[in-house]
Amino acid sequence: MAEYIVMPKMGLTMTEGFLTNWKKSEGDIINTGDVLFDVETDKLTNSYEAKSSGILRKILVQEGTVNVLEPVAIIGSSDEDISDLLKKEETVDAVANKEIKAPSIAQSEAPAAGGRIKISPRAKKIAQDMGVDISIVVGTGPGGAITEDDIKSFAEKPSQKKVSPTALIVAEQLDVDTNKIQKETRIMKDDVIKFKLSEELMKYASPVETRAPMTTMRKVIAKRMLESVQISPTVNYNLKVDTTAMKQLKEDLKETVKVSYTDILVKIVSMVLLEHPLLNSSIEGNEIITRNYVNMGVAVALPDGLLVPVVKYANVKGLKDISKEIINLGQKAKNNELTTDELTGGTFTITNIGMFGIESFTPIINQPEVAILGVNTIEEEARVVDGEIKIKPMMNLSLTADHRVVDGAVAASFMAKLKQYIEKPGMLLL
Repeated sequence: MAEYIVMPKMGLTMTEGFLTNWKKSEGDIINTGDVLFDVETDKLTNSYEAKSSGILRKILVQEGTVNVLEPVAIIGSSDEDISDLLKKEETVDAVANKEIKAPSIAQSEAPAAGGRIKISPRAKKIAQDMGVDISIVVGTGPGGAITEDDIKSFAEKPSQKKVSPTALIVAEQLDVDTNKIQKETRIMKDDVIKFKLSEELMKYASPVETRAPMTTMRKVIAKRMLESVQISPTVNYNLKVDTTAMKQLKEDLKETVKVSYTDILVKIVSMVLLEHPLLNSSIEGNEIITRNYVNMGVAVALPDGLLVPVVKYANVKGLKDISKEIINLGQKAKNNELTTDELTGGTFTITNIGMFGIESFTPIINQPEVAILGVNTIEEEARVVDGEIKIKPMMNLSLTADHRVVDGAVAASFMAKLKQYIEKPGMLLL
C-alpha cells in the first residue's frame, strides 16, 4: 500500500529539518534500510533510512526546509494508484501557501517595523550565529519568507556588514577599512582599534615561517622515542635527596680529580642497580634478562639532538676512571666521533638537566632498557633536622620504570636505597 515518507523527528526539540542530497530517484527500487536522503538541523546532519520496501513513486520535496512529519515523498508498488496521496499533498500545500501569504511581505521591501517576520527556526538560528539583523534582510521565500540562503547571502555582502556609528568614526580617523575586519557580529569601536593595532604589529613583527627537513639524528630520536612510549607501560617516581654529603665529596676530591655530580651518580647508581637487578634488566620475547654488571648510558645534549654514549662496566670502575670516560665520550659526541660500540649495550640510563634549573621531568626510557633516571637541579630548602630547621641542598630524582618488569615496591626500594647512598656516600666503601 502506497504511503508517505515524512520528515523524521530526530530529537525532542526538533521541529523542522533541511532535506538535501537524495540518494534515490523516482522509480528506483527501495529496500528497508536503504539511505534515502540527508537531514540537516542546526546541530547535526543525519542520513534517513527507508522504513519499508517498494518503489520510490514521487519525490515531493527535492531540497529545502520541511516541518517534522510533513511528507517528502511517496513510496508504493509500481502499478499502484497514488492520486489520492498526491491530492492530499496539494491540499496541504494550498493551505500552507494561503497561511504564508496572509501577512504577505513584498519581496522587494523589508518587513514593516513591529510586523511579524516570516523566517524558519533554522534560518533564524543561522542569523543569530552570523550576527545578521533579520529586520533588514529581504526574503525570497514563499510570501517573502526569509530563507537560509537569504541570510548567508546577506552576510557575505561586504557592504552589508553592521558597524556601529562610533566604530565608523574611529575607522575613518584611523584609516581602517571595516570590510577587512573579520567578525560575524556587529563591528564595534574596540574591534576597529584592535584591527589597527594588529596591522601595525604585523608591520614591525615581519613574521616568517621556515621549513627544514629533520636531520637523520632527529628522525632516529623521533622513531625510538615513539617506539618507547608504545612499548613500555611506564610509571614515574620522584624523590628528593639531601646532597650535602655528595657536595662535600665533590669538594674533597677536587685536589685529586675534578668530578661532576653526574660522575658521582653514575658510580652510586651502578652500585645500587646490582642490588636491584630488575631495574638493570631488559625483555626479550617472554624472557627477562638480568645482569651482574652495569653499562651506564649518559645522555649528552647536542645542538641538533641527543646521544647516549655508554660507560661499560661502570660498577667496577672508580670515580676517576668514570669521570675521564664521561668527558671523553662527551667530547666525541660533540665531534661526531662516537663508534657504534660506544653507543650500544646500555643497561640503564642517567639524564641530567639540573644545570638548566629544571625541578622535575618525566624522562622516556631508552629501549631496550626498562628504566631511566632523571636528575634535576639542586635547590636550597628549609628542612627539619633533629628538631631544628636547617637549609639543605635538595635535589629531585625522577625515575621512569617499565611496569612490565618493575613493580612499584621494587622501584620504591631502589629509590630509597639510592637516597641512602647519596646522603651517605661513604657506604660505597663497605
